[in-house]
Amino acid sequence: QVKLVESGGDSVQAGGALRLSCQTSGWIYSTYCMGWLHQAPGKEREGVAALDSDGRVKYADSVKGRFTIYRELAKNTVYLQMNSLKPEDTAIYYCAASRGQFCSLPARLSEYNYWGQGTQVTVSS
Repeated sequence: QVKLVESGGDSVQAGGALRLSCQTSGWIYSTYCMGWLHQAPGKEREGVAALDSDGRVKYADSVKGRFTIYRELAKNTVYLQMNSLKPEDTAIYYCAASRGQFCSLPARLSEYNYWGQGTQVTVSS
């Protein structure tokens, strides 16, 4: 059974940092591309970062230079390190996996086959 479990969401002040984690099933982790997406209140879900199966990374313009997506093979975990957080980063953050090797950014939600439950990130000014 495919399972993605996010953790690490919290409330922080602007300028702070958080690291989100996405624990994945082993087989999905090694062959699929992975993405982090977020959804703010009243807005559509959109891609933040993507990690292709060959290791290439992609970022939304709004987070370039502040966020980093990476993985730890031994832990079957994908992370999103978020630095210099801004109030506009406030959203529910979702981890997702696509059976395709490459994920689009801007994200096409239909590309993703599996989703985590989401974790809330709140950034106050």
